[in-house]
Amino acid sequence: MNFVRIMIVNINDIKRLRNETGVSVADCRRALEETSNDLAKAREWLKKHGLEKAGKKADRVTMQGLVEAYVHQNGRIGAMVEVLCETDFVAKTDEFKHLAHEIAMQVAAMNPSDVASLFKQEYIRDASKTVEQLVKETISKLGENIVVRRIVRMDTNG
Repeated sequence: MNFVRIMIVNINDIKRLRNETGVSVADCRRALEETSNDLAKAREWLKKHGLEKAGKKADRVTMQGLVEAYVHQNGRIGAMVEVLCETDFVAKTDEFKHLAHEIAMQVAAMNPSDVASLFKQEYIRDASKTVEQLVKETISKLGENIVVRRIVRMDTNG
């Protein structure tokens, strides 16, 4: 006789995890089941799982997206970035627009020489992750490949 182990997951924990991470309800439930309802371990599980999802989407074609500009409040430094995704639907989401804005701010603040060096930088709002991790987290949340195609930084001081 085979027994099936049933894990009861608290709906409030699922909601809390979803609000904190932005990932699907199904993934939140699975993370809690896999970690015996331990929220901290579930967050780590989702982070690892999200990076795996992002890797699986890397070969998908990105033909949609947007150009985001950021000008520092002193008006002397500005940045423009081109961020691409798979569909215009995702390009119009607040999450995607927020990512593009954050990347433009990162470029203005940290002056990376190219996209590869940008991805290696610590994210200006959270030094515990890199810009690459930020992009991969967004890929996990939105379910589409995201590519930072071009970055430009302008400074009146040269």
